[in-house]
Amino acid sequence: MKRASRRNEAETPDKSVVDLEAESTEPAETASAGDPNFMTSLERGLAVLQAFSQERRVLTTSQISQRTGIPRAAVRRCLYTLAKLGFVAEEDNRLFSLRPRVLKLGHAYLATAPLAHAAQPVLRHISSTLNESASVAILDGDDILYIARASTARIMSVDLHIGSRLPAYCTSMGRVLLAHSSAEALDAYLERTKLIQYTPRTIVSREGLRSTLESVRENGYALVDQELEIGLRSIAVPIYGAEGRVVAALNVGVQAARISVAEMESRILPALREGAQELALLAV
Repeated sequence: MKRASRRNEAETPDKSVVDLEAESTEPAETASAGDPNFMTSLERGLAVLQAFSQERRVLTTSQISQRTGIPRAAVRRCLYTLAKLGFVAEEDNRLFSLRPRVLKLGHAYLATAPLAHAAQPVLRHISSTLNESASVAILDGDDILYIARASTARIMSVDLHIGSRLPAYCTSMGRVLLAHSSAEALDAYLERTKLIQYTPRTIVSREGLRSTLESVRENGYALVDQELEIGLRSIAVPIYGAEGRVVAALNVGVQAARISVAEMESRILPALREGAQELALLAV
């Protein structure tokens, strides 16, 4: 539900997540046209909640309508209902923001997700051993979604936390997850995703990204060097589930000025692989 304002592995200072979110907004009512069991009103309410982000904490009805593709009259009804239920706050009869009650929605998932719960002590161990931040994420739509994290010093322009979202194509965890997607799923992803160049290092060629993902699959890890934010490197490995398929990714992010690519591969990668093996026993 929350989207980090500066995606987690490399981006230019003049690019914001708001640009990406605005471009990726699509009409909310395309999921199940003609399905008699599909509740359009519920879909609209959830779309309104997801319109808010760390960069856009306060929105007007018109802004939400533009970001979701939902008519303004329907947005007003959604906001009225959400406010009555305690999920949204209203100011001056025109400005809306999320209230803390909305956290219950995400907490319900995290409280029942074995991997998210089991990952925290593993991440704390990795973080304390390496003195770097470590995270676990899953693929959710076209983004990665952070489900567990152990932080040290802040190394990005904006802090990351559980529930943060970043684009998959230019993050180490995203590339691990994309590399292990089916051919059909990857084709569809590349067809619909706009590859934004956040830094001069960002791979924005579809063929270039395909080639990189093939290398990730062959090597068993992804290393992203300042493609989402200058000064940030990260390395990630897959976490396998009980049936042998990749269910999540585990990564460590570092400041490029402190740790070289060679050191990430020689010192950090073994710790990640050990952690991923431990988590594989608990993943479902």
